[in-house]
Amino acid sequence: MFQNSLEYARKQDAEDSLASFRNRFHIPKNPSGETLIYLCGNSLGLQPKITSEYIKEELTDWANLGVEGHVEGKHPWLPYHEFLTATMSKIVGAKPSEVVVMNTLTTNLHLMMVSFYQPTKTKYKIVVESDAFPSDKYAVESQLKFHGINPKDGLILWKPRAGEELCRFEDLEEILKNHGNEITLLMIGSTNYYTGQSFPLKKITELGHKYNCMVGFDLAHGAGNIQPNLHDSGADFAVWCTYKYLNSGPGSLGGCFVHERHANNEKLNRFAGWWGHNKKTRFNMRHEFDALPGAEGWQLSNPPILSMAAIRASLDTFEEAGFDNLRKKSDKLTGFLEFLLEEMNNSSIKIITPRNPEERGCQLSIQVKNADKRLHTKLTEAGVISDWREPDVIRVAPAPLYNSFEDVFRFSEKLKEILN
Repeated sequence: MFQNSLEYARKQDAEDSLASFRNRFHIPKNPSGETLIYLCGNSLGLQPKITSEYIKEELTDWANLGVEGHVEGKHPWLPYHEFLTATMSKIVGAKPSEVVVMNTLTTNLHLMMVSFYQPTKTKYKIVVESDAFPSDKYAVESQLKFHGINPKDGLILWKPRAGEELCRFEDLEEILKNHGNEITLLMIGSTNYYTGQSFPLKKITELGHKYNCMVGFDLAHGAGNIQPNLHDSGADFAVWCTYKYLNSGPGSLGGCFVHERHANNEKLNRFAGWWGHNKKTRFNMRHEFDALPGAEGWQLSNPPILSMAAIRASLDTFEEAGFDNLRKKSDKLTGFLEFLLEEMNNSSIKIITPRNPEERGCQLSIQVKNADKRLHTKLTEAGVISDWREPDVIRVAPAPLYNSFEDVFRFSEKLKEILN
């Protein structure tokens, strides 16, 4: 299917219906003006060229209208977060009422655990994957401590088997079989940041619910990369950031999903703020809290419009490209990268990401035997922007919106030169 040549890569780019989207992004260059090979969308997505226009629009309304921009602006600020909902819900496979853009990822995770982690004396433990992103682990441990539970007792780690890098679903089944009566929450990263392994969300949710557990997912490395189908998965909640595959800028706002079955559950604890209050009486100020139905009811504060403008710019680009089209290209692009790495026939490198495209997104994690960060430094000097994770892994993520087949081929050639 694939061929190991620059000509083949260029032919694929010429036939790619999404190829023109690359020109809509600012691609970093070196001091000599040469375009770098940017394969780091798993850490920070590139800036769409329209982002500055979208932000400038809001700056202009602010300058010309002041506070009246809330209702008189070209895109009024009062309902601004609603402009993001329809496209974002498509990207994560949810109903619009189940999705809201607000806060940042770990803030949203804490807010969700306030509602969905309700320990009892006997059912209080939380399951996370053993190599979860550190912020998730810190957040979960702090929630346990907040409830007076020692994390050494309250946290159960879903680990790969000895000598393996990937988590097996049957091992999670075994954990629930042995401890299900003590576990109250499964909090799993949908796509593992280190290995790139994408977990079966629906199967995990069904397993958790079988043992009367709440189930939540962190889509930091999933949103804009895989299609999590959150509504159909049945997950109770999910959170994600928008600055990786969703290209909204460093530290930008996060997203939140709450399944519709919880939309009007007044028994759920929540930390409330005025932006989650009934829109009709929000500005009357003296009403008791009246939660909006759906995910919107978890909002705290009126949103930062400039950050949301950047998200809107990216989501408009996603909407035009079509997420299903992006997924198809992503499978092919990452498959080509996998093929080229195998063609090297180098015993020093090993792909630790699953080979099955259904179990990964665009990222491949390349383990390099006896390597240290000097290898990554050499790649950087050769014009490749990738990602190093201790002790010995290079993370490479060809993002289908702006990466090309030629990018992937040129990366493989540079890695080959350095390894040789």
